[in-house]
Amino acid sequence: MATPELPDDLPSAASQSSLKDVEVAHSQRLASPAVARNRDVILDVLRGVLAQRRQVLELASGSGEHAVHFARDLPHLAWQPSDASPRALESIADWRAEAALTNLKAPIPLDVLSEWPEVTCDALVAINLIHISPWRVTSELMLQAGRRLPKDGVLYLYGPYKRGGQHMAPSNEGFEVQLKSRNPLWGVRDLEAVIEEAERNSLTLDRVVEMPANNLSVVFRR
Repeated sequence: MATPELPDDLPSAASQSSLKDVEVAHSQRLASPAVARNRDVILDVLRGVLAQRRQVLELASGSGEHAVHFARDLPHLAWQPSDASPRALESIADWRAEAALTNLKAPIPLDVLSEWPEVTCDALVAINLIHISPWRVTSELMLQAGRRLPKDGVLYLYGPYKRGGQHMAPSNEGFEVQLKSRNPLWGVRDLEAVIEEAERNSLTLDRVVEMPANNLSVVFRR
């Protein structure tokens, strides 16, 4: 049974970037094996939920490979990558330079728990963020989404979850043990708790899509 991937070299909690990285020779680019496995199934969901959106702010963009892949296949979107890690920002910039996509913006530093830069967006995307960070990151993310997104704006989350307090698969339970061995404040979140936090901030659950490797796409609207 497939298991969500735990990065080999996780950053600090302030960084929130979820990479299992390999440096690409002769460049600043990092390559995440997980991206190659999940980018197309995520893109299938994003094509639907972001069809009417125009400006996306991606949080914890990591290596930058997702940003390139999505910007290339969703040319109607202006895609703004961000990360708190300087190393990740270097990698995103290098991938962006190689891709030369006019709708992919230069990466910006953004730590969810610090003051956010003024960025206009009608969609927020956070892939593999909330389980590799303290719960207060989820709370702050929902607060900012409720404040910043316009009416019908989209918040897209991807990662493993519990449902009804239970893991979706035994492999997810083992994955959570690994997470908490790295940081006891990390962990696979209860979907119902995430929904409740969203609703407290004027966000409504739009859909939940089951994904490979016991992950979910969770979509909220403002």
